[in-house]
Amino acid sequence: MTTHLPPFTFGDIQAVMIDLDGTMVDTMGDFEAALNLCLSDLDLPKVSPAVVNIAVGKGSEHLIRTVLRHQLDLPEVKASGMVCDNTGVENLFEPAFARYQHHYKKVNGKFADVYAGVLPGLQQLQARGLKMACLTNKPTAFAKVLLADKGLAGFFSHVYGGDAFPRKKPDPMPLLETCKALGTLPAHTLMLGDSQNDALAARAAQCPVVLVTYGYNHGEPIHGVDCDGFVDSMAELQV
Repeated sequence: MTTHLPPFTFGDIQAVMIDLDGTMVDTMGDFEAALNLCLSDLDLPKVSPAVVNIAVGKGSEHLIRTVLRHQLDLPEVKASGMVCDNTGVENLFEPAFARYQHHYKKVNGKFADVYAGVLPGLQQLQARGLKMACLTNKPTAFAKVLLADKGLAGFFSHVYGGDAFPRKKPDPMPLLETCKALGTLPAHTLMLGDSQNDALAARAAQCPVVLVTYGYNHGEPIHGVDCDGFVDSMAELQV
């Protein structure tokens, strides 16, 4: 059941911006596969799923730095004599980022699944004549390939990734620029996401925001996030 807080009304909505990872598609398997291939290239141990879950959602750069920092802090890595402080992280960042991009391009979508309720949810939004944009911190090229691979690309007039604008969510810039592209005011453009990242960006942009309850949210409980409502499935979203 959708819940919301006054004075928000779904009837005011003219367009919807929808996050990708953790909102429409469960991509944790893709992240883990690409990261572990990258780490193997750097002679570092595999990363645990728990670390990946906390690190995703703020862009590839943040993901790589967070994982490197964690892996370099492992006792077996410290014992190897590698530089394990922030200098070590930054020394490895560029080669790690390059290897991660290389591997992610190959695994993109292979270990990912569309969440239940996403397709009927998108169909309902489309049937109501609402404009839709996919707005994610995943690189734009990867986002477009994933949407196409999962049969979701046709719902969106615009797809913007973390490299589309100078700043990423939780900065409001991506939302404000997407509203301009959609031709709608922020107050009439709903942000649908899975994390505090999406909510903070929406609040700063003065967009209404609804969060799904099944996403990642950096490993934190989603119901503690300030938003206008929660849905257990995109199919429950009534606008």
